[in-house]
Amino acid sequence: MKFDHPKAFRAWPNKSITLLGMSGVGKTYLSTLLRRHDWFHYSGDYRIGTRYLDEPILDLIKQQAMAVPFLHELLRNDWIYIRNNIKVDDLGPVLSYVGKPGDPSRGGVPLTAFRRRQARYRQAEIAAMRDVPEFIRKARDVYGYRHFVNDVGGSLCELEEPGIVELLAEHSLILYIQVTEKAEEEELIRRAQSDPKPLYYRPEFLDAQLASYLAEAGLEYAAQMDPDAFTRWVFPRLFHARVPRYEAIAGPHGYTVTSRDVAAVRDEADFLELIETAIGRQA
Repeated sequence: MKFDHPKAFRAWPNKSITLLGMSGVGKTYLSTLLRRHDWFHYSGDYRIGTRYLDEPILDLIKQQAMAVPFLHELLRNDWIYIRNNIKVDDLGPVLSYVGKPGDPSRGGVPLTAFRRRQARYRQAEIAAMRDVPEFIRKARDVYGYRHFVNDVGGSLCELEEPGIVELLAEHSLILYIQVTEKAEEEELIRRAQSDPKPLYYRPEFLDAQLASYLAEAGLEYAAQMDPDAFTRWVFPRLFHARVPRYEAIAGPHGYTVTSRDVAAVRDEADFLELIETAIGRQA
């Protein structure tokens, strides 16, 4: 949704904003802040984990539990049950399901299974984004919130699904949070490496990076990789590959602010002023 003047945005009675950018740029920070000001916080990753990947995650956990004789007996007789406990700010079960490619003895996922989980994760994210218009309605009509913020996963730009970006642009204002300074970029990469989030890789990107990593590390197969080492190695490359994709979305469909701008936001008024400045700059 585009506006020809900041005043038009200011007059919008029920605002809906989609926050776009890499994990760590401040999307969840803003969403959490706005939640205290009568905004409905829609987390794409939370929706993925609780709705679209809930059963696959539980199946994986149960498969592991069934290998333990004591738990095997309890599960087979329905004497215990297992459930997910996914939180907006803690996506541990989703991260465990998506996993990292590499040596299974070091916690890695075999490449065939990893590709299968990646495909399922992609479909889950597409479905979660298709749910956004209905949740905008529910936020207002069911829960009584005036405004809506869509905290999307960092991989939105990777989905390559026709109509998804256009759907979000039709029902919300897309705000891209750009990292412009080298020090901030390095800090974001460091945080992502030390506190990883579920990652989706386009198949072509994953194939090319695996080939480069194996050649650089002198390995023959993905099953020989240290999964943590590969994830640390690939994230900076993923970051730089996504930047032009974000820009290609924000250019025709949204507005751009910087992570430094976001860090200065302290309340709803600051946030709205930030958007109005971005609209005015583009107008």
